[in-house]
Amino acid sequence: MSSMFAADEAKALLDAAINGELPDARGRFGPFGGRYVPETLVPAFDRLEKGVQEHLHEQSFQDEYRKELREWVGRPTALTFATQLSKAWGAEVWIKREDLAHTGAHKINNAIGQALLARRLGAKRVIAETGAGQHGVASAAACARVGLPCSVYMGAVDMERQAPNVDRMRRLGAEVVAVESGDK
Repeated sequence: MSSMFAADEAKALLDAAINGELPDARGRFGPFGGRYVPETLVPAFDRLEKGVQEHLHEQSFQDEYRKELREWVGRPTALTFATQLSKAWGAEVWIKREDLAHTGAHKINNAIGQALLARRLGAKRVIAETGAGQHGVASAAACARVGLPCSVYMGAVDMERQAPNVDRMRRLGAEVVAVESGDK
């Protein structure tokens, strides 16, 4: 299989990404990326992009985000040495225990940041989608934490299979909307 780029082109793209030069003003990573959304959503994405540029690097936002991660999410989560796996593989194996974070997965790390940003942007509610339910649970919990209503869209079949997660989302105050189209 041949590379899409010559080695020097690939290195230039990697260097640009490392140096923070990508994405460019159009949201592209070299020939990749960009924003492919329905035209009716462009104003919302423009507002979100402006909000990210305005708030994400503010010290007050970072302080609040780090405080929530530490005091509410439970970060940093533990590292556990896997003795038997290390012996079997002949290497030191450590397991990062993201299952110990609030809601039981890594998804809460992102969800709380999104909820904090949504609140700063004056959002009226947060809309999320989920398959197995973990992202929906994290979004519901984060929105409950910051006082924003949350609607979670989930395939009807997945809702049946993942009833405990649906129950958790609802107990956290989220509206869970069954998606009946597609493969449900």
